[in-house]
Parts: sequence; C-alpha cells; structure tokens
Amino acid sequence: MVTLNRKLLIESVSRPGIVDLAIVGGGATGLGVALDAALRGFSVVLLESHDFAGGTSSRSTKLLHGGVRYLAQGNLALVREALAERATVLRIAPHLAQPLPFVMPSYRWWQTPFYGLGLKLYDLLAGGAGLGRTEFLNRQQAIAALPGVNPAGLRGGVKYWDGQFDDARLALALARSAEAAGARVLNYAEVTAVRQAPEGPQRLSTLDVTDRRTGTGFALRARCVVNATGVWVDALRDRTQPLAAAPGESSHMVSPSQGVHVVVDRDFMPGGHALLVPRTRDGRVLFAVPWLGKLVLGTTDTPRKDLPREPDAFAEELEFILAEAGQALSRPVRRADIRSLWVGLRPLVAAPAPADGGTQALSREHTIVVDPNGLVTVTGGKWTTYRAMAEDVLERCFASQLLPRRPGSNSATHRLLGAGLTGWSPTPLHAAPGPHLYGSEWVDVQKCPGLGNLLGMGLSEAMVRHAARNEFAQTVEDVLARRWRALFLDAREAARMAPAVAAILAEELGTAPELAAFQALCQQYLPVD
Repeated sequence: MVTLNRKLLIESVSRPGIVDLAIVGGGATGLGVALDAALRGFSVVLLESHDFAGGTSSRSTKLLHGGVRYLAQGNLALVREALAERATVLRIAPHLAQPLPFVMPSYRWWQTPFYGLGLKLYDLLAGGAGLGRTEFLNRQQAIAALPGVNPAGLRGGVKYWDGQFDDARLALALARSAEAAGARVLNYAEVTAVRQAPEGPQRLSTLDVTDRRTGTGFALRARCVVNATGVWVDALRDRTQPLAAAPGESSHMVSPSQGVHVVVDRDFMPGGHALLVPRTRDGRVLFAVPWLGKLVLGTTDTPRKDLPREPDAFAEELEFILAEAGQALSRPVRRADIRSLWVGLRPLVAAPAPADGGTQALSREHTIVVDPNGLVTVTGGKWTTYRAMAEDVLERCFASQLLPRRPGSNSATHRLLGAGLTGWSPTPLHAAPGPHLYGSEWVDVQKCPGLGNLLGMGLSEAMVRHAARNEFAQTVEDVLARRWRALFLDAREAARMAPAVAAILAEELGTAPELAAFQALCQQYLPVD
C-alpha cells in the first residue's frame, strides 16, 4: 500500500503541467517554505535527495535559542528576532519544542554578576516571549540544579531559560503539515539539473529528477524554483548556471563549518537543567544538554572544505569535548562512555576568511540570492528562525516577480500535526523517548499492528509500521535515525534493533530497507578505538 502511495505521488508530480513553486531541499528551511507557500494557496512540490532532515537539520545541538552568544557580538536585532521565533515554535509544536532551564556555573567572583546582567538583557529583549526570569544562584542552589557539576571552586551560577526540541521530528511535522496544506513532498528524489526556458510571457524552469529508490527519472516544470539545499546550495547553483567570479574572489555562498556532539548516559548529570560554559579555552561555548534520556555534550566549530553526507569528527574535536566536559563535570568523560558521536555541517554565509582561518566570526544569519536565471537560493540561518526565513524567501520571490504576491500566511499560528489541544501539558523532552513524541498523532500509531511488540528504546513494531505508512520512512536509517532517534542516542543499541526494523519495513514497503548500510553507519557514530 505504501509503495503504491509513493508511486502515485511520483505520477502526480511528474504529470504534465506547471506548479507555482518547486523547492529543492527538505531540511528546516525548505520545509518551512513549503508549508508557508501551501498555506498561501500556491501549488508546491518539494524534492529532497535523501530523507527529510537527513543532513544538517537533524544534527543540531537540539536548542531553540535566541542566541546568548550573539549578545556579546552586540547583534541585538538577531537576538530579538530569534527570541520571538523561539516562542512561536514552542507554541505551534509543544510536543516537540519546550522550554528548558540552563545554568551557567560561576567559578570566579565576577562571573555571576557579569553574565547575569547580560542574561537580564536577554530577558528584556524577550519581553512577552520570555520563558522565565533569570536568577542568580548560590553554590548550593547551583549544585542542586546541576547534579554532577564540578563542585571544586564553584561559587554559584546564573539560571536562565531557552528552548529545546527534537529537530528531526519537527522537520517531519513540517513535512506532514505541508502535505496536509496541499503541498506534495517527496524524499529520495534527487534534482540532477534545473533548466530554464522562456515560454510565453513567463520564464519557466524544468527540473530533471531521479527517484533514488527505483532509479527512474521524471521532469517537473515550475514557475519558481527555490534552492534550499543547505551546505550544498553552491553545487546546485553550479549545475544550474556556472558561476563566474572576479579573480581572487569566490562566487560560492557557503563557508561550511562542522559541529561535533557527544552523547553519554544521563547519570553524568541527572537533573532537568542544561549546563552552559560560556567560554572554553578557545573562546567557544560548551553545552551539556539533557535530551531524550541522555546527555548531549558539544559542540565544536571547525572549518572544512569538503561536504560529505556523513562527516567524521576530527580527533582534536573529540579530545576537546571530552577535556572540556571533564572540567565542567564532577567525573571525567572517557571514550568508553560515548553512546553516540555525530557531526553536523553548518551552512555559514561565506565572507572573507578571518586571519586565523576560523569560522566563528562568519554569519549564521540567512542570505537570499536570486541568480540571473531566476533560481532563488537561501542559506545560513538556524533552526530557531526557520519560519521567518521562509517568509523572507517568499517575499523575495514576490519582489523578483517570480510569484504573484499573496497575503501573509498564518504560519505563526498554524499548529503542526501532533500539536494536540491548546493547554495540553506534554512530557518533558529530556525524558526517554516515548509516545509523547507523537503528540495527538499517538492515536494513529495505536491503530497499527504490533503496539505491544517492543524492539528497544521504547520503539514498537506499531511505530515502525506507522513510520512506513504515514511518515515517509523508506529505510532502516529513516526509522532509527530520524523517526526514532536511536542512532543519535545509542549507536550500538540502534545496530541491535536494526534487523527487526528491517523485517517490518520490508513487509510494509516491499523494497530493500538497506539494513547493511545502516549497520555500517552505526559504526561511524562510535569513536574509533
């Protein structure tokens, strides 16, 4: 049944005709644009070459933040916008995005007043969108909030509020919500070329697409094409129209950076607060974030020129996180403690390289470019502001006369699938994975066979069947990395669960679920001995 549904969707997309908007890229930005455009009544097709949120959008630090680090840069406008958007995401997806208290421990006399005053400004900028007031903690209060923090020399701390979320499942909620609003969204559909040709008074684009599950190709015609492929935007621009640059300059929009995250058991810091070290020895921040029953440590900010689908952590990055975590926590974190190790590539907006070759000074704000051939490219930004980015993309399409202007959408109030009833109190996201991650969609999961057949980490046979039938899952990786976050929480356990998941998917889909590829991937999410 599911295979037939995908076949019918591809037949629908490839049928002769013209769509208003084709979006290439199924991460946070592309999915946000798809939902916004569909809510405005445009005909929309979104094409993702791998799985939804298969790249950067599933590998964030799991924080919805206004950007505490940006306060030091004096970028108050960016902070204010992000704080407002943070409140919006918490409102439209309460089962997947929730407030989280943070504590910034103080080991020197000046740290509490210095950082505390900055965080009071954070509260002021948030205004009515604030999640809780900043508090100054004494030593005992800081230890109570952060069991497992290093007590040696601890003087106190500052408590403030930000947000956390399940990034991959939020992307999935966006995809399904866009589909419900009339968009057609298709994963494993790779755009190999975008060709422009004038037709009548309007220039149209033809997208050559390959279904990566079957190898068959088809074409799609669109009035407007948005390139939202994250760190890979320059590759699509090059394929569409080779970009010329002045001597000594680059026409590329992205200067990629990678962030490494280490996952350990929750007993290193068993409380419900996150820890933030505002300045490590190289000037970055270190997070220890309780998430889905584990503790996420990170992150790094390392430039790299290549763009692999599955980037590896550099040895020095892993050593940095382990060393800094060992300083922040009461006991050292060793390689043997690592349950999962994953890396995300950040699409930082390119700028002249800093003298030290680093990337921390590059912009995380988004940039939108309309090339002479009409291709609209968006990159940069962060998960917190995906919705505002989508609005800006459509505004640029209107201003460039690629789409007729239509009134603003209701994406700021449109609750995503699973959001449930107003006033519903969800289970905290730092709790172990469970039915709460489905929100009001749990009733549909219960209709699938095998609810009582548990496969591990709270995942049941029914959940796998639901992923295949209703959540676009095609492979074992889709299920155990993004529909259920097993790979990101415990790679060894994910590998153990994989054969059972593969058997269920094969029964549901009638296609190969790529078990061997996933088991090899699990090894990549563990440190090399």
